[in-house]
Amino acid sequence: MASAPQTTLPLFYNDLMPLNSRDHVNYRVKRVDGLTWLVNQHAVPLTSDEFIQAQRDYPIVFSSGEGGVPLALMGLNEGVNAFVGDDGKLTEDVYVPAYARRYPYLLARLTPEAEELSLCFDPTSKAIGEFKDGDPLFDSEGKPGQPIQSALDFCEQFEQAGARTQALIEELNKHDLLMDGEIAITANANPEKPYIYRGFKMVNEEKLRDLDAETAKTWVANGIMAIIFAHLFSLQLMSNVFSRQMAQGKVPEGQPEPAA
Repeated sequence: MASAPQTTLPLFYNDLMPLNSRDHVNYRVKRVDGLTWLVNQHAVPLTSDEFIQAQRDYPIVFSSGEGGVPLALMGLNEGVNAFVGDDGKLTEDVYVPAYARRYPYLLARLTPEAEELSLCFDPTSKAIGEFKDGDPLFDSEGKPGQPIQSALDFCEQFEQAGARTQALIEELNKHDLLMDGEIAITANANPEKPYIYRGFKMVNEEKLRDLDAETAKTWVANGIMAIIFAHLFSLQLMSNVFSRQMAQGKVPEGQPEPAA
Protein backbone atom coordinates (compact mmCIF):
# COMPACT_ATOMS: atom_id res chain seq x y z
CA MET A 1 0.00 0.00 0.00
CA ALA A 2 1.56 3.26 -1.11
CA SER A 3 1.20 6.49 0.77
CA ALA A 4 0.04 9.60 -1.01
CA PRO A 5 3.05 11.70 -2.03
CA GLN A 6 3.60 14.75 0.15
CA THR A 7 6.44 17.05 1.06
CA THR A 8 5.01 18.44 4.28
CA LEU A 9 2.20 16.73 6.13
CA PRO A 10 -0.66 18.89 7.43
CA LEU A 11 -1.13 19.45 11.14
CA PHE A 12 -2.28 16.27 13.00
CA TYR A 13 -1.31 13.88 10.16
CA ASN A 14 1.59 11.43 10.56
CA ASP A 15 1.08 9.86 7.13
CA LEU A 16 -1.42 9.92 4.27
CA MET A 17 -2.71 6.97 2.28
CA PRO A 18 -5.27 6.93 -0.57
CA LEU A 19 -8.40 5.04 0.44
CA ASN A 20 -9.29 2.27 -2.03
CA SER A 21 -11.30 -0.93 -2.12
CA ARG A 22 -8.33 -3.07 -3.18
CA ASP A 23 -6.20 -2.43 -0.12
CA HIS A 24 -8.86 -1.47 2.41
CA VAL A 25 -11.84 -3.66 1.57
CA ASN A 26 -11.75 -5.19 5.07
CA TYR A 27 -11.18 -1.91 6.90
CA ARG A 28 -13.64 -0.53 9.39
CA VAL A 29 -14.03 2.79 11.15
CA LYS A 30 -14.85 2.99 14.83
CA ARG A 31 -15.46 5.74 17.32
CA VAL A 32 -12.36 6.61 19.33
CA ASP A 33 -12.36 7.75 22.92
CA GLY A 34 -11.15 11.34 22.84
CA LEU A 35 -9.64 13.77 20.34
CA THR A 36 -6.10 12.65 21.03
CA TRP A 37 -4.75 14.50 17.99
CA LEU A 38 -5.69 17.79 19.69
CA VAL A 39 -3.59 17.12 22.79
CA ASN A 40 -0.81 19.73 23.08
CA GLN A 41 -2.07 21.60 19.99
CA HIS A 42 -2.63 25.24 20.89
CA ALA A 43 -3.61 26.71 17.49
CA VAL A 44 -6.08 25.00 15.15
CA PRO A 45 -6.84 26.21 11.60
CA LEU A 46 -10.31 27.68 11.20
CA THR A 47 -12.46 28.48 8.17
CA SER A 48 -14.26 31.79 7.83
CA ASP A 49 -17.58 29.90 7.97
CA GLU A 50 -16.81 29.02 11.60
CA PHE A 51 -15.92 32.44 13.00
CA ILE A 52 -19.39 33.17 14.43
CA GLN A 53 -19.52 29.87 16.34
CA ALA A 54 -15.86 29.68 17.35
CA GLN A 55 -15.67 33.26 18.69
CA ARG A 56 -17.85 32.22 21.64
CA ASP A 57 -15.10 29.93 22.94
CA TYR A 58 -11.72 30.94 21.50
CA PRO A 59 -9.69 33.95 20.41
CA ILE A 60 -9.45 33.94 16.60
CA VAL A 61 -6.24 35.29 15.08
CA PHE A 62 -4.38 35.03 11.77
CA SER A 63 -1.01 33.33 11.37
CA SER A 64 2.00 35.56 10.81
CA GLY A 65 3.93 35.47 7.55
CA GLU A 66 2.43 34.74 4.18
CA GLY A 67 -1.01 33.20 3.93
CA GLY A 68 -2.58 34.57 7.09
CA VAL A 69 -4.37 31.34 8.02
CA PRO A 70 -7.17 31.91 10.56
CA LEU A 71 -6.50 30.09 13.83
CA ALA A 72 -8.62 29.22 16.84
CA LEU A 73 -6.38 29.57 19.90
CA MET A 74 -7.08 26.71 22.28
CA GLY A 75 -4.02 27.82 24.23
CA LEU A 76 -1.68 30.80 24.22
CA ASN A 77 1.58 28.91 24.46
CA GLU A 78 3.22 26.33 22.23
CA GLY A 79 2.20 22.82 23.28
CA VAL A 80 -0.64 23.96 25.57
CA ASN A 81 -4.30 23.16 24.91
CA ALA A 82 -6.42 24.56 27.73
CA PHE A 83 -9.59 22.84 26.50
CA VAL A 84 -8.41 19.26 25.90
CA GLY A 85 -7.04 17.01 28.61
CA ASP A 86 -4.15 14.59 28.27
CA ASP A 87 -6.69 11.85 27.47
CA GLY A 88 -7.98 13.81 24.48
CA LYS A 89 -11.32 14.60 26.08
CA LEU A 90 -12.77 18.10 26.09
CA THR A 91 -12.74 19.69 29.52
CA GLU A 92 -16.07 21.34 28.72
CA ASP A 93 -18.61 21.62 25.91
CA VAL A 94 -16.91 23.90 23.37
CA TYR A 95 -16.91 24.20 19.60
CA VAL A 96 -14.47 21.87 17.84
CA PRO A 97 -13.05 23.33 14.59
CA ALA A 98 -13.91 21.43 11.41
CA TYR A 99 -10.19 20.98 10.69
CA ALA A 100 -9.95 18.79 13.79
CA ARG A 101 -13.25 16.98 13.13
CA ARG A 102 -12.09 16.13 9.61
CA TYR A 103 -9.22 13.97 10.90
CA PRO A 104 -8.21 11.24 9.97
CA TYR A 105 -9.56 11.95 6.46
CA LEU A 106 -8.21 14.44 3.93
CA LEU A 107 -8.72 15.27 0.27
CA ALA A 108 -5.39 15.37 -1.56
CA ARG A 109 -3.89 15.17 -5.05
CA LEU A 110 -2.20 11.83 -5.60
CA THR A 111 0.21 13.40 -8.10
CA PRO A 112 1.22 17.03 -8.64
CA GLU A 113 -0.42 16.89 -12.08
CA ALA A 114 -3.73 15.45 -10.85
CA GLU A 115 -6.73 17.74 -11.25
CA GLU A 116 -9.04 15.78 -8.96
CA LEU A 117 -8.69 15.33 -5.22
CA SER A 118 -8.78 11.83 -3.76
CA LEU A 119 -9.98 10.81 -0.31
CA CYS A 120 -7.01 9.85 1.85
CA PHE A 121 -6.61 8.93 5.51
CA ASP A 122 -3.92 8.76 8.15
CA PRO A 123 -3.06 5.04 8.54
CA THR A 124 -1.63 5.72 12.00
CA SER A 125 -5.06 6.73 13.27
CA LYS A 126 -6.67 4.35 15.76
CA ALA A 127 -10.07 5.05 14.19
CA ILE A 128 -9.50 3.12 10.94
CA GLY A 129 -8.14 -0.40 10.48
CA GLU A 130 -8.92 -4.08 10.11
CA PHE A 131 -11.05 -4.22 13.23
CA LYS A 132 -13.64 -6.81 14.24
CA ASP A 133 -16.01 -4.06 15.34
CA GLY A 134 -16.95 -0.77 13.74
CA ASP A 135 -18.64 0.20 10.49
CA PRO A 136 -17.23 -1.28 7.25
CA LEU A 137 -15.80 1.24 4.81
CA PHE A 138 -16.80 -0.90 1.82
CA ASP A 139 -19.67 -3.27 1.22
CA SER A 140 -19.36 -6.90 0.12
CA GLU A 141 -19.06 -5.79 -3.52
CA GLY A 142 -16.25 -3.35 -2.78
CA LYS A 143 -18.43 -0.27 -3.17
CA PRO A 144 -17.92 2.69 -0.79
CA GLY A 145 -20.13 2.47 2.29
CA GLN A 146 -21.83 5.23 4.26
CA PRO A 147 -18.71 6.10 6.35
CA ILE A 148 -16.77 6.91 3.17
CA GLN A 149 -19.62 8.93 1.69
CA SER A 150 -20.01 10.91 4.92
CA ALA A 151 -16.26 11.57 5.09
CA LEU A 152 -16.18 12.59 1.43
CA ASP A 153 -19.11 14.99 1.86
CA PHE A 154 -17.53 16.55 4.94
CA CYS A 155 -14.13 16.96 3.27
CA GLU A 156 -15.72 18.49 0.16
CA GLN A 157 -17.62 20.99 2.30
CA PHE A 158 -14.38 21.78 4.12
CA GLU A 159 -12.58 22.43 0.82
CA GLN A 160 -15.38 24.79 -0.25
CA ALA A 161 -15.17 26.60 3.07
CA GLY A 162 -11.41 26.79 2.60
CA ALA A 163 -11.91 28.54 -0.76
CA ARG A 164 -14.21 31.10 0.90
CA THR A 165 -11.61 31.59 3.64
CA GLN A 166 -8.91 32.24 1.04
CA ALA A 167 -11.17 34.81 -0.60
CA LEU A 168 -11.58 36.53 2.77
CA ILE A 169 -7.82 36.66 3.34
CA GLU A 170 -7.32 38.11 -0.13
CA GLU A 171 -9.84 40.86 0.62
CA LEU A 172 -8.19 41.71 3.93
CA ASN A 173 -4.75 41.84 2.32
CA LYS A 174 -6.06 43.83 -0.63
CA HIS A 175 -7.10 46.59 1.80
CA ASP A 176 -4.03 46.11 4.01
CA LEU A 177 -6.14 45.38 7.09
CA LEU A 178 -3.95 42.74 8.78
CA MET A 179 -1.33 43.95 11.21
CA ASP A 180 1.06 42.32 13.68
CA GLY A 181 -0.80 41.61 16.90
CA GLU A 182 0.29 42.02 20.48
CA ILE A 183 -1.64 41.22 23.66
CA ALA A 184 -0.49 42.08 27.18
CA ILE A 185 -2.03 40.10 30.04
CA THR A 186 -1.33 40.89 33.67
CA ALA A 187 -1.25 38.09 36.23
CA ASN A 188 -2.38 38.90 39.77
CA ALA A 189 0.73 37.28 41.21
CA ASN A 190 3.03 39.67 39.33
CA PRO A 191 1.10 42.75 38.11
CA GLU A 192 4.28 44.68 37.30
CA LYS A 193 5.41 42.15 34.69
CA PRO A 194 2.67 41.43 32.15
CA TYR A 195 2.80 38.49 29.78
CA ILE A 196 3.27 39.74 26.23
CA TYR A 197 1.93 37.56 23.43
CA ARG A 198 3.02 38.18 19.84
CA GLY A 199 3.54 36.12 16.70
CA PHE A 200 0.10 36.53 15.15
CA LYS A 201 -1.85 38.96 13.01
CA MET A 202 -5.15 40.70 13.66
CA VAL A 203 -7.41 43.17 11.88
CA ASN A 204 -6.34 46.80 12.22
CA GLU A 205 -9.43 48.52 13.67
CA GLU A 206 -8.19 51.99 12.72
CA LYS A 207 -7.87 51.04 9.06
CA LEU A 208 -11.20 49.23 9.24
CA ARG A 209 -12.89 52.46 10.35
CA ASP A 210 -11.29 54.27 7.41
CA LEU A 211 -12.56 51.71 4.89
CA ASP A 212 -14.27 53.32 1.91
CA ALA A 213 -18.06 53.35 2.01
CA GLU A 214 -18.55 51.20 -1.08
CA THR A 215 -16.34 48.38 0.22
CA ALA A 216 -17.92 48.58 3.67
CA LYS A 217 -21.39 48.33 2.14
CA THR A 218 -20.36 45.32 0.07
CA TRP A 219 -18.81 43.58 3.07
CA VAL A 220 -21.93 44.11 5.17
CA ALA A 221 -24.03 42.61 2.38
CA ASN A 222 -21.84 39.54 1.74
CA GLY A 223 -21.12 38.78 5.41
CA ILE A 224 -17.43 39.68 5.52
CA MET A 225 -18.03 42.47 8.03
CA ALA A 226 -19.77 40.08 10.43
CA ILE A 227 -16.81 37.71 10.16
CA ILE A 228 -14.38 40.54 10.91
CA PHE A 229 -16.33 41.64 13.97
CA ALA A 230 -16.48 38.05 15.22
CA HIS A 231 -12.69 37.99 15.03
CA LEU A 232 -12.34 41.31 16.86
CA PHE A 233 -14.83 40.37 19.59
CA SER A 234 -13.07 37.04 20.11
CA LEU A 235 -9.80 38.74 21.07
CA GLN A 236 -11.37 39.58 24.42
CA LEU A 237 -11.14 35.86 25.23
CA MET A 238 -7.33 35.99 25.34
CA SER A 239 -7.46 36.66 29.09
CA ASN A 240 -9.99 33.84 29.56
CA VAL A 241 -7.66 31.32 27.93
CA PHE A 242 -4.76 32.69 29.97
CA SER A 243 -6.78 32.23 33.17
CA ARG A 244 -7.55 28.62 32.18
CA GLN A 245 -3.86 27.95 31.68
CA MET A 246 -3.04 29.55 35.03
CA ALA A 247 -5.62 27.35 36.77
CA GLN A 248 -4.12 24.29 35.07
CA GLY A 249 -0.55 25.31 35.89
CA LYS A 250 0.30 25.62 32.21
CA VAL A 251 1.68 29.16 32.05
CA PRO A 252 5.48 29.06 31.66
CA GLU A 253 7.58 31.29 33.84
CA GLY A 254 9.23 34.31 32.28
CA GLN A 255 8.39 35.70 28.87
CA PRO A 256 5.84 33.50 27.06
CA GLU A 257 6.25 32.07 23.62
CA PRO A 258 4.23 33.46 20.70
CA ALA A 259 0.50 32.81 20.76
CA ALA A 260 0.41 31.54 17.19
